[in-house]
Amino acid sequence: MRKMIILCLAAMIGASISCTKKNTLADMEHVQGTDKLKVQGSPPGDVVGKLVVGYQGWFSATGDGSPNNHWVHWAGNAGGAAPSPGHQTFELWPDMREYTNSYQTGYANLGNGQPAKLFSPWDVQTVNVHFSWMQQYGIDCAALQRFGAGNAQLDGIANRVKNAAETYGRKFYIMYDISGWNNFQSEIKTDWTNDIVGALHLTSSTAYAFQNGKPVVCIWGFGVAGRPGDVNAYIDVINYFKNQGCYVIIGGPRDWRSQSANLPAFNLANMIMPWATGTFGDLPGADSYVPTLSDDFAYCNSHGIDYQAEVFPGFAWSNWNGGAPNQIPRQHGDLMWEQFANIRNQGIGNVYVGMFDEFDEATAIAKAAEDASMKPTNQYFLTLDADGVHVSSDYYLRLTNDGAKMVKGQISLTFSHPTPFIVNGTTTTTYIDHCDAATGWTSGNTLSINTADKKEGTGALQSAGSATDEFRKSFTAINTGATATNGSLQFWYYVSDASKFGNDNQIELGSGGAADINEYSWNIGTLVNGWNLITKSFNTATVTAGTPNLSAINWFRIYHTKTAGITTKVDAITVIH
Repeated sequence: MRKMIILCLAAMIGASISCTKKNTLADMEHVQGTDKLKVQGSPPGDVVGKLVVGYQGWFSATGDGSPNNHWVHWAGNAGGAAPSPGHQTFELWPDMREYTNSYQTGYANLGNGQPAKLFSPWDVQTVNVHFSWMQQYGIDCAALQRFGAGNAQLDGIANRVKNAAETYGRKFYIMYDISGWNNFQSEIKTDWTNDIVGALHLTSSTAYAFQNGKPVVCIWGFGVAGRPGDVNAYIDVINYFKNQGCYVIIGGPRDWRSQSANLPAFNLANMIMPWATGTFGDLPGADSYVPTLSDDFAYCNSHGIDYQAEVFPGFAWSNWNGGAPNQIPRQHGDLMWEQFANIRNQGIGNVYVGMFDEFDEATAIAKAAEDASMKPTNQYFLTLDADGVHVSSDYYLRLTNDGAKMVKGQISLTFSHPTPFIVNGTTTTTYIDHCDAATGWTSGNTLSINTADKKEGTGALQSAGSATDEFRKSFTAINTGATATNGSLQFWYYVSDASKFGNDNQIELGSGGAADINEYSWNIGTLVNGWNLITKSFNTATVTAGTPNLSAINWFRIYHTKTAGITTKVDAITVIH
């Protein structure tokens, strides 16, 4: 959904922050809160307590047999010609390996020699593939975008979505964008009655989303700059849908609560979903959104309104609308995970991911090209390795799955994502230490092996006390098999009381056998009480006193200042790539 047009990106996107060797915890501080979900306004249903994705389904291609039967959204050139260099309106190249039908473009072959083809959702198999992914990766519901009425193309896609949702046990609902109508106030009412409920019978489907016993409908764009309407039109539309027995979601801007003129309309909604995409561009920006999340949630709870937080993986539209390639970097999932963790930390249990298949603006979480081997050789397209870390094409689907589990309270809150960059079975894991024995380890505190509370093997290495130096070991050199661009350090780290940590901390891994020699180092980052999965990419590390040799790693240390004695544990120290 081209909602980004209305956002002032240049003012919002922060510069990336490079950490010095002695960054403090305060530099990376997040709001700390309960690890329990707060009470929601409505009981769990098809949207409350669920993860929803936006689904466009708006692509088509010449020869696909659709009412359009020409290239739409893939290409911006006149006459319906295939997308080709200089004539494309999308940024992120999809992974095409699971589509049985595809359509030849005007680009050179992919880097792997395969022809450069694209999909069309008019092919039933395409929508089935997408909804099978939703099933596989734990996505509960899809919000089908609708920009116009009486349109055979849109109606055909709606039927395909209905059938696929029924087949794969997913839910869906209609999401109207008010920018796609000549007179939204009257036209979406007619469309709902005549097409959605009438001719298409969508709400009669077993897959149509219901909340509080009512069919769900979302109207997006109220109060958004550049969108039509005023508070009177908004109130009229909301009341119409409520009179039709609907559960009404309103999508609006990030600053919806400050729009005093429009608050009477927002207050009528059953659920409010503010749009966050593009309003920040890095982790500090994501953290700066936390007070807004908290105040939004409190306002909605006090007014009997459900609240749905929105997350996005990244953004760019240089092929379509100019701007920098990789304009809001995904940071190999760190940006998206930070949003999930902040939402979970506020106890918000309802999340909307924008979007599933938005390849135009590179916000898609659907399978995409991993690297240059999977995109045309004669045109720039964003690939998932743009941040220097190679991830599998389904990485953002897997990250979304893990984020949904965390938001729902099925896994513990952690600010370090547990999602491996490459799918299990192809990830290479090299153990630095299983932490099943204290041999060779030193500490300023009392060291022991805890066999009762561990993450793998027979035990976890435990440190108890108030000294800064927690875990230190020099060992026989290990060849990790990783490189600085494809590898990460990963381990489990337990904290009994994070509030007793001071500011100064560091993780170190090196090949010099001691501190500050051929060493990678990182700030630990935000921690929660209990076990934390820590993942640190080598390409984000500070490098000290020479280049670490990943074929001969022989040094590891964790230190952290403390205000009082606490217990920490470390387990399963690995390098993954």
